[in-house]
Amino acid sequence: MDKIVSINPATEKVNKEYNYYSQEKVDGILKKSNEAFEQWKNLDVSERAEYLNNAAAKLRERKEELAPTITKEMGKPIRQSESEIEKCAWVLEHFAEKSKQYIEPEFVDTDAETSGIVFEPLGTILTIMPWNFPFWQALRVGAAALAGGNVILLKHSSHVPMCALEIEGVFRESGFPEGVYQTLLLDGKSTSSLIGRDEIAGVSFTGSTSAGRNVAEEAGKNIKKCVLELGGSDPFIVLDDADLDKAAEAAAAGRFTNTGQSCVSAKRFIVMESIADEFISKFVNATRNLTIGDPMDENTDIGPLVSDKQIKLIEEQVNDAVSKGAEVLLEGGKTEGKGFYYSPVILTNVSKDSRVITEETFGPVAPIITVSSEKEAIKEANDTQFGLGANIWTEDREKAVRLTRDIEAGNVSVNSVTKSDPRLPFGGIKKSGVGRELSRFGFYEFMNIKSMKVY
Repeated sequence: MDKIVSINPATEKVNKEYNYYSQEKVDGILKKSNEAFEQWKNLDVSERAEYLNNAAAKLRERKEELAPTITKEMGKPIRQSESEIEKCAWVLEHFAEKSKQYIEPEFVDTDAETSGIVFEPLGTILTIMPWNFPFWQALRVGAAALAGGNVILLKHSSHVPMCALEIEGVFRESGFPEGVYQTLLLDGKSTSSLIGRDEIAGVSFTGSTSAGRNVAEEAGKNIKKCVLELGGSDPFIVLDDADLDKAAEAAAAGRFTNTGQSCVSAKRFIVMESIADEFISKFVNATRNLTIGDPMDENTDIGPLVSDKQIKLIEEQVNDAVSKGAEVLLEGGKTEGKGFYYSPVILTNVSKDSRVITEETFGPVAPIITVSSEKEAIKEANDTQFGLGANIWTEDREKAVRLTRDIEAGNVSVNSVTKSDPRLPFGGIKKSGVGRELSRFGFYEFMNIKSMKVY
């Protein structure tokens, strides 16, 4: 295919078509990016902060048109799309506020007369982003990098070219110097070939583990800094002293927000046997109360999946679990009619070698595993190739803090679903990624941390 085709997953109608950028255009964009870096890095950090605040204001100003663009391109319910735009404004404001503090040189006592650490931007950062949070994924990386003086090239998923161009437009309309934030409409192979080019100083990738491995290989071959935020299969642990009403409501929200298409959503439900029946009943009821329908309707909780391909993958994973003895407690599945709709499925008695356990399930499927002890719960939680996030539900806060230390993940939430927060680092371990986004740790990922001594 020589074009990018944006399809509305609720109607299966084409939104728009775009031609891939020519090599000549890409070369021009790279040149412009490097020229912009020379100007942008030399601005005072307070000036860059002002630009970031302008972009945050522009997002809020245009929220009523940007949120529907998200919904029309990847199916996110409109209320969730509006929340995504607000969160993007927040992350821009966070780094506008904190960048002066983060970039301040640090003085260290050594044998030299003066010594310390300075933080300097690397250059043009290539960001390769997925479709599931099309604005947030791009801006949570972009905000930190821009605040530090880097410039951005965004290669977005082919599912969301409209969103990609709108993001570029927000920065342009906010008065950013030309070339500081640009979008590339390219296929995967062409994008991979960019990583080795001299104009690219670093790469940030969010997506599947398999695709991330390919990006890491290219970055490694070319000795380029690389941050990877990859797949997850987050455990949602319910202990026998949990508030089951709150846990069940959170389980439904944590699994089915964004129609289950989130790397950090709860994906494996690990429940103590003593309270399993009660929790499962409440969880199933909470899920039944979710409204499935037109994502442009303010009352909709669950919209379509992004594509028919995604439905087929979820169907394969569910069928595999059932073939291995899983019991279907809530029989959802593909719905009739137009749109890539798939209603929630809840499974129990799931075999540990089922694909819904060993793989990431990127859709509205919830497998439940019962355990007899806290020790077994932690063991099950860690028995995965992934290590992105985890949830623990218990009324004993002291015990919760102790158990968080045993969880192999980059993010742990107690009595809450996992959500990224600009004030805290976000990222995974094991095959869920390398490096961190957000907070000061994300800020420093694409900075040269330079040691200096003056005798």
